[in-house]
Amino acid sequence: MHRRILLLAVCLVVAGAAQAGQDASTPKAWSWGFEDDRVNRAPAGFSFGRTGEGRLGRWVVWPHPDAPSRPNVLAQVDGDSVDFRFPLALVDDPRLSNVRLSVRCKPMSGALEQSCGLVFRYQDGQNYYVARANALERNVRLYKVVEGRRRPLGDWRGPVTNGAWHTLQIEARGDAVAVSWDGQAVIAVQDRTFQGPGQVGLWTKADSVVYFDDLRVEALDE
Repeated sequence: MHRRILLLAVCLVVAGAAQAGQDASTPKAWSWGFEDDRVNRAPAGFSFGRTGEGRLGRWVVWPHPDAPSRPNVLAQVDGDSVDFRFPLALVDDPRLSNVRLSVRCKPMSGALEQSCGLVFRYQDGQNYYVARANALERNVRLYKVVEGRRRPLGDWRGPVTNGAWHTLQIEARGDAVAVSWDGQAVIAVQDRTFQGPGQVGLWTKADSVVYFDDLRVEALDE
């Protein structure tokens, strides 16, 4: 009897160690600097789409002299001026619910819009959350997109500058969502519209030409 108990205990310890090793090897953080992607091509590991109307957008890896992670950035360079147009670059994997994500973005040009954004809990092209900064309006806003229509959740006005690198960050845990801009907490809300896991990605609007770099994603504990 004692030998059976001892054997069972050893098996449990071994199984626990194996599980711990498996958990330790499971990625919890991802990053994209686009250094190894081919120039003038779309980056690997991304899918592309659009909410609204107009052209789908053109997402290409380009060299840029002041890229935060040299030498390349991911640029959305199609300046289609359809106002109700939101090009999307979505990370294929992972799909997360509780997540912290950030990106460096540099609005370059646009007569109607100069907006860069982060998408999270993306279900499809009609349903997701997005936080975006607009260099023309000089504000940061958080939206939920439901059946293709944006519904505002929070707003902050402050310095959003054309031709300069900024950092946009989101933390979503349960129904709590917090948005930071250049290290400053600017929006905090609670919303339960999208609670399950979804894709993360990048977003622009209308004729915005925007450069992105250093996209970072971290899975948060439940």
